[in-house]
Amino acid sequence: MQFGIASPVATATEMLQLELDLDAAARVLRDGVSSGSVNAASLYVSHRGQNHSLAFGDAESPDAVFLLASITKPMAVAAVMSLAELGLFKLDDRVCDLIPEFTGDGREEMTMRNLMTHVSGLPDQLPSNLQLRAGQADLGQFIQGAIRTPLLFQPGARYHYSSMGILLACEVAQRLSQKTIAELVHEVVFGPLQMQHSALGLGALELDSVMPCQVESAAAEAGAGDPASKSWDWNSQYWRKLGSPWGGAHGSAVDVAKFLRGFSHPPGRFLKPGTVAEMIRNHNPQGIRRRGLGFDLGRSVGGPHVSEHVFGHGGSTGTLCWADPDNDTVVVVLTTLPVIAMRPHPREAVSDLIASSIC
Repeated sequence: MQFGIASPVATATEMLQLELDLDAAARVLRDGVSSGSVNAASLYVSHRGQNHSLAFGDAESPDAVFLLASITKPMAVAAVMSLAELGLFKLDDRVCDLIPEFTGDGREEMTMRNLMTHVSGLPDQLPSNLQLRAGQADLGQFIQGAIRTPLLFQPGARYHYSSMGILLACEVAQRLSQKTIAELVHEVVFGPLQMQHSALGLGALELDSVMPCQVESAAAEAGAGDPASKSWDWNSQYWRKLGSPWGGAHGSAVDVAKFLRGFSHPPGRFLKPGTVAEMIRNHNPQGIRRRGLGFDLGRSVGGPHVSEHVFGHGGSTGTLCWADPDNDTVVVVLTTLPVIAMRPHPREAVSDLIASSIC
């Protein structure tokens, strides 16, 4: 994949503008904390060798750990793709050849690529999602539900964001590797990239060490603040430990930046360069929303000021991250304020301020 050639060192003028916009971005998060709308936030910005880390509210340091929500998806897909490197599957392999019971209703047409680019026809969440969570179902029960749930459309026909598609891609990885997806993510992603404050599920993290989500403003699928959902909402021990590969990773802003840098500056101990390039390029045909493998792309993730080469992801808990290899930039904004709680959300305001000065 060819990117624009970025100057290796930021000019004095660029750095002055970035400092000014970082101050403005920090003010957005500080104001959110002082107004009571945001309980905790963390910001990491890297631009041409200059790194900046800030923490706000209940987050006492840039190493504060947040529930990353859907930023989990590209992390899980990176683990899945490590098995493609070993020749255990190809992107255009049919899912039914890897999960033999996944048949009928057009499922035979679905490919691994479809699962990882949100054109599979699978729903985002299962119709029985709330019942499964309330019953504290394990991942196996979600997987069985995803295998059986009716498709929304013919695979490949259109885009529909699908957490269940990512789940089934991870189930293929579990069957091929004979490891849990949490084990595989740690082995492929967190360990090699030295992400010391990250886990799929809680792992070695303590529940009281992670920033509580502001669940009173949560999405419907996470309980929407209903007191009856306390045993299974984002803050519950059940959900924190489940390790859902579509939204259950925990991590710090610094660690998320390490993950993105694994793609903009691939280290030798991570995925192969060809796999990295595959994950951050568009795989969907013209007329269908651009998506990489697990990653969102361009302005849909980075806002109006970024290039088409930007890759990253957002999360419903109030998180956002992106990297622009054209100008060697990484931006990570983690908050505890659910994304549906406020429009515009502070994460977008912060991202736009930074992108407008360096993109």
